[in-house]
Amino acid sequence: MKTLKVLLGSFTASLVLLSALVSASAVPGKPAPDFSVKDAAGKTHTLADYKGEWLVLEWFNKDCPYVRKHYGSNNMQSLQEKYTAQDVKWLTIISSAKGKQGYHEPAEALEVGKAHNLAASAPFLLDPSGTMGKAYDAKTTPHMYIINPEGVLVYAGAIDDNDSANPAVIPDSKNYVAAALDEVLAGKEVSTAATRPYGCTIKY
Repeated sequence: MKTLKVLLGSFTASLVLLSALVSASAVPGKPAPDFSVKDAAGKTHTLADYKGEWLVLEWFNKDCPYVRKHYGSNNMQSLQEKYTAQDVKWLTIISSAKGKQGYHEPAEALEVGKAHNLAASAPFLLDPSGTMGKAYDAKTTPHMYIINPEGVLVYAGAIDDNDSANPAVIPDSKNYVAAALDEVLAGKEVSTAATRPYGCTIKY
């Protein structure tokens, strides 16, 4: 009976994830949604700018405990440094609306990036209208996406498999983003292309 309950629970979780993916705008295996967003320094970034390159998208809110987990431990910055050194581009996006938690004016966002030792390919992309976030159906901070050089999404979901806010769990967690990047950079298919994101809800 216990085994049956476990199987039903797993089946239900799979259906929830599948349902979420079916309704999502950004689905692995499909073209990534286009975007045109200015960063905190005033430069506009579009999806077309990154044609021919591997691109990681990461949603951010400095006040989210799950973001603090990965930035306070230097886990996120280490990933940014490791993969941008391998010519992967990495953009970190703030989609908090004006007046909501996590919103920053450009000058403040530059300071937040400096304080967090942001090692992405550009200053924070500022998306206060939520246009980019909603196009990707980004729900949490962090929420991670990987786009291939042809503009097709190859990964969407959580950064890793442990939804605790405690940074002590990081060393024993499976990092889905690192695993996917290691696979694609080795010329392999992504073995886990979609996972359930965890973190704080984005404050659209």
